[in-house]
Amino acid sequence: MVIASTESGQGKDYGSSAYRWYVLLSLTLVYTLNFIDRALLGVLAQPVISNFGLTDTQFGFLAGPPFALFYALMGIPIALAADRYNRVVIIAICIALWSLMTALCGFATGFVFLLIARIGVAIGEAGSNPPSNSVLADYYRPEGRAKALSIYSTGVMAGTALAFLLGGALSQLPDETIVRILGVFGLAGLPTALGWGADYGWRFAFIALGVPGLLLALLVLLTVREPPRGYSDPPGAPRPEQQGIRSTLRLLATKPSFWYMTAGASLVAMVGYGYAAFQAPMMQRLHGLSPAEFAVRFGVPLSFAGALGTILAGVVTERLTRRSIRWIAGLPAILLVLAVPLYVLGLLQPTSELDRAFGFWFFAWLFHYGYLGAQYTIGQGVVPQSSRASAIAILLFIIALIGNGIGPQLVGLLSDSFMTLALDQRGYAELLSASECNPKAIGALAAAEQAVCAAAYAEGLRNSMIATVLILPLAGGCFALASRSLRRDLQTYQAIP
Repeated sequence: MVIASTESGQGKDYGSSAYRWYVLLSLTLVYTLNFIDRALLGVLAQPVISNFGLTDTQFGFLAGPPFALFYALMGIPIALAADRYNRVVIIAICIALWSLMTALCGFATGFVFLLIARIGVAIGEAGSNPPSNSVLADYYRPEGRAKALSIYSTGVMAGTALAFLLGGALSQLPDETIVRILGVFGLAGLPTALGWGADYGWRFAFIALGVPGLLLALLVLLTVREPPRGYSDPPGAPRPEQQGIRSTLRLLATKPSFWYMTAGASLVAMVGYGYAAFQAPMMQRLHGLSPAEFAVRFGVPLSFAGALGTILAGVVTERLTRRSIRWIAGLPAILLVLAVPLYVLGLLQPTSELDRAFGFWFFAWLFHYGYLGAQYTIGQGVVPQSSRASAIAILLFIIALIGNGIGPQLVGLLSDSFMTLALDQRGYAELLSASECNPKAIGALAAAEQAVCAAAYAEGLRNSMIATVLILPLAGGCFALASRSLRRDLQTYQAIP
């Protein structure tokens, strides 16, 4: 059913105050679940790799290109559908789809099954954010939208942190405990019937965090009302016609700061997504940390460090721009370079100095994620109001393809290459390979060969992550180039001091 917009705005919030809070918190919970399910594969990476005998290159492909491609491509038509049809129904369908596919990841029998399920997660998650933003904009008047959307945006940090906490803890449950839990629902024989073998906590984590989303989808569908479009806008407020992608691209062609910033943001995202996919496996291989231990000691605190870095960089940028608007891009350029030695020092710490490694990484994440505010400030600041949505869509499309699409794959490829090099340095290149050193196959090797494999397996991934972080100075250079033309590109649509 096509939803017609209101003829004119009413200039007031939609619904009662209590009900608006309910809708806001419900959609924030949806956004939180979105990021729980998105980040879960990275949390459970090593158990998945070990269970299916994947190389890091194969896992990098699983975590990167297909997910990014379908997430980027499907977001556009779903967003267009949300402009015409019932947004609440679309949100509920998308929740149900990605939640079902997340649960199916726990039933995967092989690489292809898991790949198809992850593509389903990508398609579902691509469609929830745009209509949720649109719904909240119609529930709240312009002066209240910033606060509402800020609360909604906390789903990113909360979801990532909960993925570490819940996913890590659930994956460590003993098989006997999982059987007892399944027995409550009459499914105690499920692991045996499906041939899960042993140590299937990671499967239970996917299922346990996927199934509740189906209930949330039903709750949203039944309790969240579709607001009239434009309801909360002031009566007679000008509504500029939104520009299409083509016209926005023609406009952006004259804005070099946008393209330099997009290049820089994509490179930063490449590093970030690569780390998200492989940092937990690296800590397990190098230091013996389980997913649950990594979550508590590193995953959750570092997620908060990244959020804190974004906020602090915004505060500092606001003060610096009183002197020059170029600091919007100039500050990220500096911070990204400063993050590099901190990442490397953390990666080189021995197991006995993990607290020191955390200290280095805390400040690395603090600096690394200081670019996010600049990304959106420049992305929508160089175009008029009628083109802002299209400009951000173009920006996020490119970042998804390059950052999420290439980052995990790059780390995986480099990991296997560095592992081969480490085997060669130990004189085992002709005897052993990345596939033979995989945890699923290593049991067939002699004890001495197992020791060599374990060392090369860990060293290869660590060196891969060191090499990947060296991309950050290049990203910083892109932001520095963006700062050169930023004043000219911004001043057309903003008052520049």
